[in-house]
Amino acid sequence: MNVNRSIRASTVRLIGNDGEQMGIMALDQALSNAEEQGLDLVEVAPGADPPVCRIMDYGKYKYQQNKKVKEARKKSSSVQIKEVKFRPKTDDHDVDTKIGHAKRFLAKGHKLKLTIMFRGRELAHPHLGEEMLRHVSELLAEEAIIESGPSREGRHMSLIMAPRASAQAPKTPTPVDDPAETPVQSPAETAAES
Repeated sequence: MNVNRSIRASTVRLIGNDGEQMGIMALDQALSNAEEQGLDLVEVAPGADPPVCRIMDYGKYKYQQNKKVKEARKKSSSVQIKEVKFRPKTDDHDVDTKIGHAKRFLAKGHKLKLTIMFRGRELAHPHLGEEMLRHVSELLAEEAIIESGPSREGRHMSLIMAPRASAQAPKTPTPVDDPAETPVQSPAETAAES
């Protein structure tokens, strides 16, 4: 965006600070109009014939644009990929603990990378890693869906899961779900109905 003396056109179409059309005039006259108001002359449409310029406070404009960008950055939610690592021989109790961590990550809306790490002779048996990944993904089936299938990279085999939409939203109890709200029938009322 060209401002003040960096504008190269000899004539410009001028728009005032309040948005009113001031017409086509020489660049020097437009600059003097802007200086009289203590503002800047900013070229807003350089491709037009003649270029369109506006009288405005350029510093304030830039500040507001930066503020909008920061607000947009704050509002955008960044999805992180959390990794949970296993070995082909990981014990069931350890798997349960790691599944608990994985469910917590998914509940917060993060993606999940399940990684099987092979060592030594385990590399000769990749089917064990695939079985482990299948087992873990079945345990997480209610909370997540598989986004990309098992892929092997050197000594690691990994699978990426994304949280289900229903798993992310916390469930709010409805009056039917609340046991305190459910009417209790006496044995006499139950016998009378049957």
